[in-house]
Amino acid sequence: QVHLVESGGGLVQPGGSLRLSCAASGSIFSRYAMGWYRQAPGKQREWVATITIGGSTNYGDSVKGRFTISRDSAKDTVYLQMNSLKPEDTAVYYCNVNIDLLAFWGQGTQVTVSS
Repeated sequence: QVHLVESGGGLVQPGGSLRLSCAASGSIFSRYAMGWYRQAPGKQREWVATITIGGSTNYGDSVKGRFTISRDSAKDTVYLQMNSLKPEDTAVYYCNVNIDLLAFWGQGTQVTVSS
């Protein structure tokens, strides 16, 4: 079984920063691409960022220029550095890995941006 565990969420003021972590089992992130997604109440799940095995990154338009995805293969951990946070960024953030025909998701971590 593949286990993904997100952490680092919390309450932050607008304009602040948070760094989310996604820890995986079995050296997953050194072998597969992964992504960050988020879902706000009443809204569909939204793609946030992707990082490939080679380190290439892509971002959704809503976070481009503010968020940075990175990987530490030695720790089998993927990060999402979130800067200039807005109230609209409030959501549960999930990491995802697609392995063959299966999609794996963590339990999510809550990010709340509010004064």
